[in-house]
Amino acid sequence: MGVAPTILLRDDAALRVFDTGQGGLPVIFQHGLGGDATQAAQNFPDSPSYRRLTVECRAQGGSDAGTTRPFSIAMFADDVLAAADAAGLDRFVAGGISMGAAIALQLAARYPDRVLGLVLVRPAWAFDAAPQNMRPYVEVAELIRNRPLDEARDAFAASATAARFRTEAPDNLASLLGFFARDNAAVFAEVMQAIANDGPGVTRAEAAALAIPTVVIGSCIDLVHPLATARSLAGVIPNAAFAEVTPKAADKERHFAEIRATIGSFLKGRFNNQDQS
Repeated sequence: MGVAPTILLRDDAALRVFDTGQGGLPVIFQHGLGGDATQAAQNFPDSPSYRRLTVECRAQGGSDAGTTRPFSIAMFADDVLAAADAAGLDRFVAGGISMGAAIALQLAARYPDRVLGLVLVRPAWAFDAAPQNMRPYVEVAELIRNRPLDEARDAFAASATAARFRTEAPDNLASLLGFFARDNAAVFAEVMQAIANDGPGVTRAEAAALAIPTVVIGSCIDLVHPLATARSLAGVIPNAAFAEVTPKAADKERHFAEIRATIGSFLKGRFNNQDQS
């Protein structure tokens, strides 16, 4: 990524914060569940016009878990806002992938005076907590928390859930199987279970009241991030733009390139690369 992280202390958790520190338009762009700042950078346009800030959420990337419980999207949103404050970002575009999109949506609803716009990439939640599409994360978490890792992985690989994903969403399956190999698998299982059972904490009415530029990006061949969820959000948020990109399962490089191009076009078109901080 070429950017060295700073450390933000929150409670007893040391969180890594990546800030390009350049560009006129500040954008907070968050990774998905189990992701990190590298994932965020992979999906975000590399341009000197934007200042991108990404917080690696608790127990993800190189950030500590800390001892505060329960993990929640609200907790992660509070951490992100604290990072924005520390970086001197008063107003910013909020965005992210999957869980990061849920964090961004909550920030926009809770702090309308600070969020200039929204970039929601492959959202996994619309408005309800614990949607069915997040159930596989709970299944993986429960196996990790109750069995030895090798046994847990074998059990999931042989499950009906894995069989379905193997056929319908192989990229999702690869991510789910990867959780069993994490160095911090036990504590991350706590995060998975808590976040998968959580939600953005934003009602349909609150989303419909958002009066900010928004783009929602979705793709098919994805059981965790249903295209219907992206379309639903784009239909509720006033005047939101919607873009469907090539599925990651079909062509990863094209998938990321199309997401970066869509975000870049949205930011350039709606904010004209002006300093909004």
